[in-house]
Amino acid sequence: MRTVKEISDLTGISVRTLHYYDEIGLLKPTEKSEAGYRLYDDQALETLQQILFFREFDISLKEIKAVMEDPAFDRNRILQLQREMLETKKERLERLIAGIDEILQGENKMDFAVFDRTEVEEMFRLTYNRMPENMRQLAVDEFGSVEEWKKHFTDVVSSEKMQKMYAKVVEWYGGKDGYKDASAHPIGKDVEKSYARRVETIFQKLAEKRNCPPDSFEVKQLIGEYGFVMKQMTQVKDETGMMRYLAWFQNSEPTKSKTDNQYGEGTAEFIEQAIWAFYGKMDTERNEIPAACQGRC
Repeated sequence: MRTVKEISDLTGISVRTLHYYDEIGLLKPTEKSEAGYRLYDDQALETLQQILFFREFDISLKEIKAVMEDPAFDRNRILQLQREMLETKKERLERLIAGIDEILQGENKMDFAVFDRTEVEEMFRLTYNRMPENMRQLAVDEFGSVEEWKKHFTDVVSSEKMQKMYAKVVEWYGGKDGYKDASAHPIGKDVEKSYARRVETIFQKLAEKRNCPPDSFEVKQLIGEYGFVMKQMTQVKDETGMMRYLAWFQNSEPTKSKTDNQYGEGTAEFIEQAIWAFYGKMDTERNEIPAACQGRC
């Protein structure tokens, strides 16, 4: 058994906070000593760790209490989701630290700002090789030859407008190398279909939660799962920027009408609000949307 002071020293949670958790019924002591002191066993400590995980994602104490008292509470599933979310947060922090180190060392090169012509030609090669034969033939017929098609592709991708778009997209991958590696080694078609079905299931569940606050625990749980799936599907280093873009994209036409028709009126806007509640809203309207997408993607 551990005393309140020992639990406080072990976890960094103040004694006053532990007393408050007891008062509201969130974390009751295992027992009390003859002198009336609160005592906690290992199971209580594990419960406290679970509470702290919830707090890490800004879940209110009221919601935490309701979830942990729910008979349907699946401890292992929640822990797995929280682990995935913490891994994402860890990677984000590591990137920020690496960026600061580069600035301190005078090495902040921002090498992902543009693709040179050789890299653009490699992008065409990958596109050409992966394209189904019937679509490839349609493109050749349209441009007259593979060389003319390649020239058109290279000119478009090398344009300032497209380079600005790619500058933002590759940032999600941690730089050009990450983006090129993901492009060169995409996930398999069967895995992609599996992820797509999982996203459809998440959207259906979100549609059923449209009357819940976007920042409620059950909605955040679904958005956390959505973010994890999209991260695995796209192989980005940090899905935050991409998810904020997807929030805007979901509530923009024609995607908005398609989403609402499939899942119910108001679903697209609800998903936008839910993503912003989880990942944070953009400071300025569309400030994280690739420039080439601001008018029409």
